[in-house]
Amino acid sequence: MSNEWPVDPDGEEGSEGMRKYDMRIIADKVDEEEDFPLDVAEFVDEYGDYPIRINHETVVAMSEIFEYIDDDEFEEIVDMHKAVGAAMREGDFWTYHPQGEDPEKVHA
Repeated sequence: MSNEWPVDPDGEEGSEGMRKYDMRIIADKVDEEEDFPLDVAEFVDEYGDYPIRINHETVVAMSEIFEYIDDDEFEEIVDMHKAVGAAMREGDFWTYHPQGEDPEKVHA
């Protein structure tokens, strides 16, 4: 883990008072009512260096996840969640990958 993060990923600011992970930390950086449509480049410029804890042993910069996102803009927060989830899977950030005909119904 880098010692040069803008915040400690396990500290009060980095985990927002608790041990929060990946998608939750990213989603907490936006306001669903005020920030959408969201310009992806501006979002990455502002938060790209922010540490995102993937699991108990892995922390990456938010920009590493967004390298797998091709969208220029998200109309709604749901669009952002879908794109970040796809990026997490494509970049092999997540170790669990649902399988089957309806992967959203498969639980870890």
